[in-house]
Amino acid sequence: MRVPKEGEFITIQSYKHDGSLHRTWRDTMVLKTSECSIIGINDHTLVTESDGRRWVTREPAILYFHMKYWFNIIAMIREKGVSYYCNLASPYVLDEEALKYIDYDLDIKVFPDGEKRLLDVDEYEDHRAQMNYPDEIDLVLKENVKTLVDWINNEKGPFSMEYVDVWYKRYQQLSRRQ
Repeated sequence: MRVPKEGEFITIQSYKHDGSLHRTWRDTMVLKTSECSIIGINDHTLVTESDGRRWVTREPAILYFHMKYWFNIIAMIREKGVSYYCNLASPYVLDEEALKYIDYDLDIKVFPDGEKRLLDVDEYEDHRAQMNYPDEIDLVLKENVKTLVDWINNEKGPFSMEYVDVWYKRYQQLSRRQ
């Protein structure tokens, strides 16, 4: 797969462990690619749910995907500050069609005041039983929750305001060119 260039648009597809399509984001702008990661932004992006429902994102959101970590991070830029939504998910793969990953239900939400909440634990346990998540995946996900909480607590990477500012400014520059 050709690596998308800065300013290009890609589709993002999340799947469930059983291979079913979960959600699709169309026209995510790529801000940066490296050997192991992609940073993008959604701003009024069309989202299609597995049942066909469609909606549009409300605010700019900087996205961080990595090929080695079992999570992705969404920094939502809102009037009251930046909120984060972190999906526990497989590392991404990129093909001709889209950036793809498996969503493993567990999420961590970080509010502008720093409060953290682990979400969807019941959904994770239900899907783990229904879709037979292997014990190895359960262990990897729990280790990645620890890594993610460490990043949050230490304002590492996407959790630093400088990161959000740099990438949002880059988006604004690229948007003016189009």
